[in-house]
Amino acid sequence: MNSKVLGACTVLALLAVVGASPAPASSEPRPGPTRALPLGAVGLTETRSTRTLQPGVTLTRIVRGADAQALAWTVEVAIPGGATSPDPDAPPTALKDRASADELTADVQGDGFDARVEEVTTPAVADYAGGTLGWRVRVGQFDSQSAATAELTRLRGAGYTGSAVYTGWDGNPADRGPWRIDVLTIDPDQFRGGLKASYGPDLENREKTSELSDAAGATAAVNAGFFVLDPRAGAPGDPAGVGVYDGRLLSEPVNGRPGLVMHDSGRHSRVARLTWKGRVVGRDASQPLDGIDRVPGLIRNCGGTADDTPTSLPLHDVTCTDRDELIAFTPEYGKQTPRGDGLEAVLDTRGRVLELRSPRGGPLPADGSSVQATGTRVAELADLAQVGRPLHVERTLRDDSGRKVSPSRATSILNGGPELVRDGRLHVTPATDGMVQPGNASFYYGWVHKRNPRTLAGVDAAGRTVLVTADGRSTDALGLSIPESAAVARALGLRDAVNLDGGGSTTMVVDGEVINDPSDAAGERPVGDALLILPDRG
Repeated sequence: MNSKVLGACTVLALLAVVGASPAPASSEPRPGPTRALPLGAVGLTETRSTRTLQPGVTLTRIVRGADAQALAWTVEVAIPGGATSPDPDAPPTALKDRASADELTADVQGDGFDARVEEVTTPAVADYAGGTLGWRVRVGQFDSQSAATAELTRLRGAGYTGSAVYTGWDGNPADRGPWRIDVLTIDPDQFRGGLKASYGPDLENREKTSELSDAAGATAAVNAGFFVLDPRAGAPGDPAGVGVYDGRLLSEPVNGRPGLVMHDSGRHSRVARLTWKGRVVGRDASQPLDGIDRVPGLIRNCGGTADDTPTSLPLHDVTCTDRDELIAFTPEYGKQTPRGDGLEAVLDTRGRVLELRSPRGGPLPADGSSVQATGTRVAELADLAQVGRPLHVERTLRDDSGRKVSPSRATSILNGGPELVRDGRLHVTPATDGMVQPGNASFYYGWVHKRNPRTLAGVDAAGRTVLVTADGRSTDALGLSIPESAAVARALGLRDAVNLDGGGSTTMVVDGEVINDPSDAAGERPVGDALLILPDRG
């Protein structure tokens, strides 16, 4: 943790604050921004320190329960038969039905370990009834991580897999912390800088939030939307959902999922659910697009077209597939378009077809673009595209009211999910946004129910844009569950709020320094894009 950032702070509150229990009902009056955070047991110490970074921009650090006594470590045994993922934030297969958990427990006990079965229940949210998620199998209670890791090593020697976990990450509402949360607030009435999203030199590669911040000379920055991490899911760094940068739609929405809409001035930020339509228009006909600036056939987080497999609905951290696609590429994608079977129409700056290449893939002309086709869409593109003739790509965004969204060059839109707060009330939507996965309770358990590092964003009743990071996955900062994230956003006074990418991606940069503690063992993680607060322009 960087202490220099706080050394210059103006102390707003350095007093013991009576804590509040997590708000169970959305019918309560919306709390004000100075209310104690509704985390953990009643009566916890909470301190807040604030400083001004530039006119209209403040940084507040909130530490709650700093004097909490350490909780126990344990070993969570993986239950065989679950899905695996190379994503470092992917939850392990930890939950199953009671019979499977009992059977595994008996086996582990038979090999001489102190195993037990625990039922996991989760609270109801706006679109998910909650209740029993499943049962987990755990071994022992330990005073230290090293002791738990030693027991894990012994378990592995007996043929089991699992992980050493801190019980403070479970989400028990009676826990005493600690929590460490940083809040950036942009007041448009005083702000004279810029608020924009950046993906770096190109879409298809990842950069650290600190690198994107440094390149732009930003005052502050946070990591932003979900992105492709595994090459088997597309191009690493490519946004896995809507991405509008400098007013250009460079990544299509996961249809119906929320995005954070911002403007360079810091005014009129909002959370909106977005859909899109795109088409390629030739001389005498047109064909619908499947996507923009992504590897054909791979739809990260799903939410695409009706012929996608296994679903056209949002499904978080899942890569849907479609052999028959028409994908548009812009100059921002990268040095080369993806290679593979199919057809590609290469366009000049005016949209005129320069060449048709098959197989597809290769460099684009300066400021040029292209359209790639795979499977049955190859014949459609061949009918549309003629060398020397124009081929136009049209893209239309709409919000959940059906209104057309027409970004200006000063507009940025970042993908996120689930929603957390709507109209000042708790409104948590994991089912709508694909975090409830059929037959995989472990995903909800690890991603929604358990505490993790989180990045949140939203707007308060005064029109201020608020960006929040919460450290986690340590004994010094427990992190937040998704319901806790919503409660924190509401306690901070947010009228509307959305969850952004979290876990090891969670990063906040201020004055060129990373001020939080990213949770990856390697340190700060390269990400797909970041949200930047730029210095005063005049």
